[in-house]
Amino acid sequence: MPRWECAIEGDDSRFDRVEELIVHQSTEHDRISCKVCGTVVPDGYFAIKHAFDEHSRAEYVRAYDASAAEVRRRENIKESIESEADMNEVIERLEG
Repeated sequence: MPRWECAIEGDDSRFDRVEELIVHQSTEHDRISCKVCGTVVPDGYFAIKHAFDEHSRAEYVRAYDASAAEVRRRENIKESIESEADMNEVIERLEG
């Protein structure tokens, strides 16, 4: 059974490999503007990565009116993806 679910705006597409999920999110969904700084990024993993790599938790909470549970959920998603994804493959697929 596929392990990785998209979950962007009710998209319940599932993927066997996390790399497939990241490519799907980057190519099949609209880009979004970061509410903290305005940077435009692909929705999903890359949006979460941007938010937590570039901004503090406090900035994220204020800009997105996020609860501690929502922050933890997104941090867990980021950690899970980064522990398994071959980002070189993702980059090659997105640039190819």
